[in-house]
Amino acid sequence: MNVESVYIAAFLVGLLGGVHCVGMCGGIMSALTLGVERKGKASFSANTSALFPYLLSYNLARISSYSIAGIIFGGLGAWLTDLVLFNQAQLVLKVVAGVFLIALGLYLANWWRGLSYLERMGGNLWRLIEPYARKFVPIKNKKQAFVAGLLWGWLPCGLVYSVLIWSLSSGSAVNGGLLMLSFGVGTLPSLLAMGLFATMLKRFMQLQLVRVFAALLVISFGVYQITVAML
Repeated sequence: MNVESVYIAAFLVGLLGGVHCVGMCGGIMSALTLGVERKGKASFSANTSALFPYLLSYNLARISSYSIAGIIFGGLGAWLTDLVLFNQAQLVLKVVAGVFLIALGLYLANWWRGLSYLERMGGNLWRLIEPYARKFVPIKNKKQAFVAGLLWGWLPCGLVYSVLIWSLSSGSAVNGGLLMLSFGVGTLPSLLAMGLFATMLKRFMQLQLVRVFAALLVISFGVYQITVAML
């Protein structure tokens, strides 16, 4: 894949991963929506445009956290390639990334839950962050929503971790950050819609046909990544 294709693929993985985002983060988005302190609750809940700035602020911050993580992992991958022969290191990292994308597809379709082990490992970091994140709920203003999003962006998630492994093979900190940014933007439609139309979207995303379709496309990305790396 050329650089542009990688970013497009990362965006599509985020978009297709919405079937997982709704299950993983849907509760958080609903809590954020319901937790916004406001006057005239009935009229506010009826006016979705009033909620949108809060949801957008939260999600932009969440994507910022993904990008920071991508910069870290992209930089780490570039450092690793400097320690060994560049071509060999890039080959290994791309194959590993492809394997994780295939694992992600299996995870999305509930055919194999191996990535849940990664989520449990990330839980150790999350236990340190969660107490601070909860201090910002209920949300009182857009600035508070942004800070909450920065913190909740580190929530343990097999989907995010798979793309982070992918960012290791990006070649640089900048490329890693851009890859995670592209992925994060791909998750944006699902989570914005989840905050505004929670029940309707959740029912659609949890349809097995939708999950299988998304899973097969993500698996195809992984197979392609491995094939290109091996040629």
